[in-house]
Amino acid sequence: MRRVQSTPVTAPTRLADIAAQAGVSEATVSRVLNGKPGVAATTRQSVLAALDVLGYERPVRLRQRSAGLVGLITPELENPIFPALAQVIGQALTRQGYTPVLATQTPGGSTEDELTEMLVDRGVSGIIFVSGLHADTTADMQRYEQLRAQGVPFVLVDGFSPKVRVPFISPDDRAAMKLAVTHLVSLGHSRIGLALGPRRFVPVQRKIEGFLRVVQDQLGLEPAVIEAELIQHSLYTLEGGQAAAAALLDRGCTAVVCASDMMALGAIRAARQRGLEVPDDVSVVGFDDSPLIAFTDPPLTTIRKPVPAMGQAAVRTLLEEIQGQLTPTGPDAGTYGEFVFMPELVVRGSTASGPGTGGRS
Repeated sequence: MRRVQSTPVTAPTRLADIAAQAGVSEATVSRVLNGKPGVAATTRQSVLAALDVLGYERPVRLRQRSAGLVGLITPELENPIFPALAQVIGQALTRQGYTPVLATQTPGGSTEDELTEMLVDRGVSGIIFVSGLHADTTADMQRYEQLRAQGVPFVLVDGFSPKVRVPFISPDDRAAMKLAVTHLVSLGHSRIGLALGPRRFVPVQRKIEGFLRVVQDQLGLEPAVIEAELIQHSLYTLEGGQAAAAALLDRGCTAVVCASDMMALGAIRAARQRGLEVPDDVSVVGFDDSPLIAFTDPPLTTIRKPVPAMGQAAVRTLLEEIQGQLTPTGPDAGTYGEFVFMPELVVRGSTASGPGTGGRS
C-alpha cells in the first residue's frame, strides 16, 4: 500500500522537469532539495509535490517520517469492495503520516488471529478489522477483549457485537433493503427475492430484518411466507449468487436483491441460463457499488455502500483512540457504540418494470 519511488533526482534536465511541474525556478528547486533557507513553506511543498507526481525519490532528509504502522485486516481481496475500502483507509492513514500494513486472509493461509498476532509483534500503533470475526455471531468475542487488554487500539468495520467495547463502523443494512425493495415495488414487482450469505453474520441478519419489514409493509406478506419462499442463503461469491438466484427464480421471483455485487452478477448468470433477459424478464439489484460495476452488461442497479465515509471515519476514530481522545458514548463505561452510515440507491440498467406491468414510477 506504500508507493515506492525509485528514481533519484540528479540530472539538470530533471531539475527542469521539477521546476516546470512546480511552477518555480530551477534555483528554487535546488534550494529545496539541498535544504537551503529562504524558501516559502508553500513553495517548498509545491516542489515536494512535484517530486512525488513525477516519480522522483525524495532526498532522505526530506522524507516524511512515519508516525507508526497501522494494520488493516481484510477477509479477502477477490471482492472488489475490499480493495476499494483498503485504498480509502490507506490514503487516509498516509495523509496523517501513518504507514498502512495490509494483511489479508486467504483460504488455507493465515487466520485473523494469526494476522493480529503478527501485527502486534511488529508494534503497530493500531488495527482496523474489516468484516472480521466480529461480524460472526458464532465467534468468540473474547479475542477482541484480550487485544484491548494489551492496550492495542482498534476499530471494527462491518459487523457489530455488544460484547466488544470498541468503536464500530457500519452501513445501514436495514435501510439498504428498504431502498432496494421500494424501488422494485415501484416498478410493479410483487415477487421479490433476497439472496445473501450465511445467517450467522450480523450484516446478513440486519438485511433480513430490513427485508422482512419492508416486504411486509409494502406487499402485505406474512413473515413466515417471506422467510420460507423469498429468502435464500448462499455464499458471498458469483457462484453463490447464481445458486441462490436459481432457487428464487424457481419460486417465481421476478426480481432478486443480492447482498453483494458479486452475488448479483451470479444472479444475472442464473437468469440467462434459463433463457431469461435482465431486466426485461428479471430485475437484479446488487449491494456495494464496487469499482467497474457500472460497466457490466447490463450496468448493475445497486445499493452504494458509503465506502469513502466509512473508511475515513474508521481512520479518524482509530487515530482518536491512539491519541487517547476518543470518549465513550454508550450507556456502559468503556462503550463507544456504533457509527452507522446511510447507503444510496444507484439505478442503472438491471432493473425495469415487472413482467406484465407498467410499473408505478
